[in-house]
Amino acid sequence: MKAARTGAGMGDAILFEVRGSVAVITINRPEQRNAINSAVRTGLFDAWRRLEEDEGLRVAILTAAGDRAFCAGMDLKEMAAGGVGIVPKNFLPILGDNVQVSKPVIAAVNGAAFAGGWLFAQMCDLCIAADHASFGITEAKVGRGMPWAAPLVHMLPQRVLMELMLTGEPMAARRACELGYVNKVVPAAELMDSALAMAQQIAANAPLTVQAAREVVYLSCEMGRSAALRAATHVFDRVYRSEDAQEGPRAFAEKRRPQWRNR
Repeated sequence: MKAARTGAGMGDAILFEVRGSVAVITINRPEQRNAINSAVRTGLFDAWRRLEEDEGLRVAILTAAGDRAFCAGMDLKEMAAGGVGIVPKNFLPILGDNVQVSKPVIAAVNGAAFAGGWLFAQMCDLCIAADHASFGITEAKVGRGMPWAAPLVHMLPQRVLMELMLTGEPMAARRACELGYVNKVVPAAELMDSALAMAQQIAANAPLTVQAAREVVYLSCEMGRSAALRAATHVFDRVYRSEDAQEGPRAFAEKRRPQWRNR
């Protein structure tokens, strides 16, 4: 299916393609290493809104054009021209912060993910990387800050994170996978097929259960064991009471695919 623009008048900085119940969102500035400019920011805000509002979409993939860079971070030329100092809260569309999306998002990292590009991979729920991809928190090299990196203490060992933030040196995708930051590393030619396969696996599952499971993972990162168990029981209460909770066992007994109604 042909990719569609997220909004009129923005050019093609962000592409939005629907493949069944999966949305493929593509940063499309390959000549600029997919750096984040105003068109990318506006386009992503629109894309996340479209994903959340479309009831037919169950999962999204965030990727980028070309094979050099997933995202090289902020467009420093645009920032220098605009004299950006402290970044306003709603400057970047950050999932789980100023953008709330209830559906799983997979980062398909096709090259270098530096600074804001690392952030875009970090904010996704899952990450698949091409074997030549790399990840770097490079702000120290240009005198900028990375307050968004605070949640990484739950995703990487402390001393690994310290090294990444203080040196600004990148980490190879395979090392990131060994540390658990990346779910899977694949040959570049297989990146989108692998991401789509994972997305379709998720999309085939009961949507209420998927949404609740995703919520429980994030809640558990912020709570102790007992509080997390109580919160998880509350989150899954709606799932147990749903029509889909009856449909799943019924479909299994009748040896057919379940027909999820998301209610």
